[in-house]
Amino acid sequence: MKKKEWLEKEYLVSAGEMKEYDKNTIEYFGVSSMVLMERAALAAAGEIEARFPCGGRVWIAAGSGNNGGDGIAVGRILKLRGFSVDFYLAGERKKCSKETEAQIKIIEKYGYALQSKIEDKEYDIIVDALFGIGLSRELEGKFAETVCKINESGAFICSIDIPSGVHTDSGQVMGEAVNADLTVTFGWKKLGHVFYPGNSYSGEIVCRDIGITRESFLGRIPKVYTYTGDAGYGMPRRNGGGNKGTFGKVLVVAGSVNMSGACELCAKAAYRTGAGMVKVITPEENRTIVQSGVPEALLSTYPAKGEISVELHNILEEGMKWADCIIAGPGMGMGIKAYAMLKQILEENKKPLVIDADGLNLIAKNPELQSFLENERQGKGGRQIILTPHLAEFARLHGCTLEEAKRDILHKPKELADRYGCIVVCKDARTAVAVPAKEEIYVNTSGNDGMATAGMGDVLAGVTGGLLAQGMEAEKAAVLGVYIHGAAGDKAAEEKGRYALMAGDVAECLGSVTRQKGMGVE
Repeated sequence: MKKKEWLEKEYLVSAGEMKEYDKNTIEYFGVSSMVLMERAALAAAGEIEARFPCGGRVWIAAGSGNNGGDGIAVGRILKLRGFSVDFYLAGERKKCSKETEAQIKIIEKYGYALQSKIEDKEYDIIVDALFGIGLSRELEGKFAETVCKINESGAFICSIDIPSGVHTDSGQVMGEAVNADLTVTFGWKKLGHVFYPGNSYSGEIVCRDIGITRESFLGRIPKVYTYTGDAGYGMPRRNGGGNKGTFGKVLVVAGSVNMSGACELCAKAAYRTGAGMVKVITPEENRTIVQSGVPEALLSTYPAKGEISVELHNILEEGMKWADCIIAGPGMGMGIKAYAMLKQILEENKKPLVIDADGLNLIAKNPELQSFLENERQGKGGRQIILTPHLAEFARLHGCTLEEAKRDILHKPKELADRYGCIVVCKDARTAVAVPAKEEIYVNTSGNDGMATAGMGDVLAGVTGGLLAQGMEAEKAAVLGVYIHGAAGDKAAEEKGRYALMAGDVAECLGSVTRQKGMGVE
């Protein structure tokens, strides 16, 4: 599929939302369910035919719900186009929806038989139409056996709407699930297509328009969205007459003894995202490494050992006055100096702030630091703050278990965002971004498993800070930062391979994915 050369907002819908939009299309706009079913079947049959232009042996595994009706209609269309097709109904015919019963009667009039037992035959293509988006219980008995039969067949598997056994809203496997090569879905991608492990079971995902459009929302917009397309088109425009101060100054308060890489990666990523100047405040022991790794950065250091000094306070105060935005926490440690610096950053400055890694752990551990965030929420500061925890850090901040955080990555970040009045970037295989007092949640779909390695969070913090420094509003910086970070990871994976991918590779690829084709400057 050709890469989209723009940045596009796409909705990801839940089962409940999709059912509502389907119902609105039928009842409010008057488009019959059979018309929608026929269009869905034509779309899926077309995708199969495009991959098998010479035809083949097809097995339709249909359930009694409307998903089964879609599948039976797909089989009819393929048979009329020259494919060899067998139809199988899993479950009782008397339980079929009226639309599925209508599709069965149509194939019977064509003289096509409907099997009630699984025959021992080989097929080139299997169409999985057992369950659609409404599955809410684990598969068992005949249905589980059918799924196992499908997976063991060795055939090309096309799932209609979503692989049977994958939960539409969570992506979890309900006991057993079809492992599809292709999933043809309709209207919008579902959450279960995006979240793991559902994404792994879906294979190639093709989303087709069958007539359920945005007008069918009737004012009830989906709560979850993602970005697709070229990341560069979301970047702030460059000023041709600008200078290094024009494009923003980032203060990076990071690193500790034997943890120099965090501040280096963070500073480099801020530069690679377009910031004009970066200053690093880090212990003296990191001087040589930072100067060698990012010679472009300004540097202020302090002794790692000893008491908290007036000198350290002044260094930080001067840096904050100089900066347009601040990044605090990467590799910073949990010692008394780290605590004092974060306290000073929260207490004495109101500039946009990104808090990552040890900065988050310090907040989770210290109620006094939490109170600064609560004061912002209560309107005493109005400061733009972005928290960027991975799941374990998020669980500590929220006060939940790691399992609870992972299971509820849409709602718990929203709870934390509302609690502290901060934008929360909850990092996982699918990162969620929640904004205070806003229902909409961003779920990121760029990136790859090669990015599951140390230092990636430091790069993301730098990217986000670089966007903030250029004057981007915090919500957009958080969302676009995650998308750009993942896109750079995808580019780096193309060049290095996912096994060999390192955080520094992602920082180096930021320029490739933020390049704006044909956009020029202000």
